[in-house]
Amino acid sequence: MKINPTYKSLLSKSINSMLSAIEIYNKPNFLYREETFAILAVNAIELLFKAHLLKLHNYNIKELYFMESVKTKKGEVHKRKKTPKLNRSGNPMTIGIFDVINKLNSKCKVPPNFINNIEVLVELRDNSIHFYNDSFCQKEIQEIGFATIKNYIRIIKEWNIVDIDLSKYNLYLMPLAYIDSKTYSSGIITDETENYIEFLKSKIENTDNEDQEYDIAVSIDIKFNKSNSIGQIGVFYDPNGVPVNLKEEEISAKYPLTYREICKKSRIRYIDFKQDRKFNAIMADIKKDKSLSYVRLLYPNKPDKNKTYFYSTNVWKELDKHYKRKK
Repeated sequence: MKINPTYKSLLSKSINSMLSAIEIYNKPNFLYREETFAILAVNAIELLFKAHLLKLHNYNIKELYFMESVKTKKGEVHKRKKTPKLNRSGNPMTIGIFDVINKLNSKCKVPPNFINNIEVLVELRDNSIHFYNDSFCQKEIQEIGFATIKNYIRIIKEWNIVDIDLSKYNLYLMPLAYIDSKTYSSGIITDETENYIEFLKSKIENTDNEDQEYDIAVSIDIKFNKSNSIGQIGVFYDPNGVPVNLKEEEISAKYPLTYREICKKSRIRYIDFKQDRKFNAIMADIKKDKSLSYVRLLYPNKPDKNKTYFYSTNVWKELDKHYKRKK
């Protein structure tokens, strides 16, 4: 099947722009990394959205143009006829990222948390292009960057954009650089940086809790412990691996959901949800999966009495297989 050349070009440029953003950010000594990442990442998202909008409108290129009313011979504005507005070089002007989002929302809703993530990123990009950033909150920007890549990958899968083969790229690779936030808390932060942090906080405070799949920022917490064991530097889940003991607060962070909260949110999340035998059977299987659930015993010496289960947010991926999500 022949692919529309404009659509194909937009997707290709989008993925290459995101790869460039990650590659530049990962350079060990690049003084303009945050600003460059923001510029390229926003570009990647905008091109992806434009490609999808183009496809939804049967590849009608005018959907991407900034249209203006045609003037009649008398110099009056025509009521119906419109033509693409031209830029300084005489080429048609295309609409911006937020105009694209508004158009997409009439066809397929863009997740609100992703939009907030984009707004924070665009604010950084605009400051970089049109003026400059005097001092910077590197840790916060890195958290935004993690969320941006996660959201970008998620929307490609959700929209079923098969023309981008994610298996070819390691978009998850964004090494976590050690950034000492004390440098900024003890130094002089400009009013502009404080304003940006407040803007970021306002977006995070307005997080849509029902939108579990997308993030505005992904929290980064680095802890260094003195130890002679290299094995304690990092861990990953392996059913056959060595057991790892977690602190109470770490368990709460990894398994934040209760059974009651899952039932309550499921009624909002799914069209066909019922708290019946089917649901109980699914939850019984989830309880057996140590990566999805954690059991807390009131009396450790009596494991069959007074125990409570807590669940990971990954439980939604399992439930999504059995119930139909609301649009």
